[in-house]
Amino acid sequence: MAKNDRRRFGDRKDGRLLRSLPAYTKFMPYIMATRNDALNLYEESMEITDVDRRLRRLRVDGYKGIGFLHFLIAAYIRIVSMLPGLNRYVAGRRIYAGNDITVVMTVKRALSIDATETSIKIHFEPTDTIFDVYRKMNEKIDEVKATEENNNTEDVADALARLPRFLLRFVIQILRILDYFDLLPQSLLEASPFHGSLIITDLGSLRIRPVFHHIYNFGTLPVFIAFGAKRHAYELDRHGNMVDHKYIDCKFTIDERTTDGHYWAQAFQAWRYIFQHPEILEQPPTRIVEDVY
Repeated sequence: MAKNDRRRFGDRKDGRLLRSLPAYTKFMPYIMATRNDALNLYEESMEITDVDRRLRRLRVDGYKGIGFLHFLIAAYIRIVSMLPGLNRYVAGRRIYAGNDITVVMTVKRALSIDATETSIKIHFEPTDTIFDVYRKMNEKIDEVKATEENNNTEDVADALARLPRFLLRFVIQILRILDYFDLLPQSLLEASPFHGSLIITDLGSLRIRPVFHHIYNFGTLPVFIAFGAKRHAYELDRHGNMVDHKYIDCKFTIDERTTDGHYWAQAFQAWRYIFQHPEILEQPPTRIVEDVY
């Protein structure tokens, strides 16, 4: 990952400018100026029979409530440790490597229609295991659910929502300009649900299928992952016996300006391997690959 102790002119508070990229890649943010111009959509049905068995064992071992969301985030972190280009983002029409792996999620304070919801941000390192993910996520979610008071994200939204419409539009435009030149204060970056490495939503908890969700033109988020409820499929094994397999459907919305399709194809191959060998997420990676300079 990029680190701020190496910060050079042109770097951002949350990322390092990639200077050695091919000219064609650097040119893309000028042709596709917004993320909605550059959306790629991909869907994958992942067999989770082995994952489900492993998670049940971890719950018996005392990791209460550990589930597929923890596993999915841990798998993404592990892939970024091998393929750091997934953690790039576009800002100010330049391409940056993120300083850490920042995951954005929406959390409801209770499973009821009228319960309030908020966005949280959790910071991870490429060395994190599924146990680190479990701990960091639970700490952040427990913090939100323990109080009805607003967090920083809600405080900022409330303050902006009180402005008259014409003034709010002007303020948002100013924020866009400040973000373009990396002049937003760190406190606003931390409160913003639009700045990060990945935004993820668990639609399986609502018992519905995943959707292709847009990513936002404001901010830096390059990837949106939505996954649905667990489903069963009865399939024939190599001996002709009917076997129950478990699947989860995942849908990805990706900013294609950050890296090419071959790179993402490697990522999805690694993704499938991790789902077949879920135990590898319980140990830190043996090697961390740094992004280019």
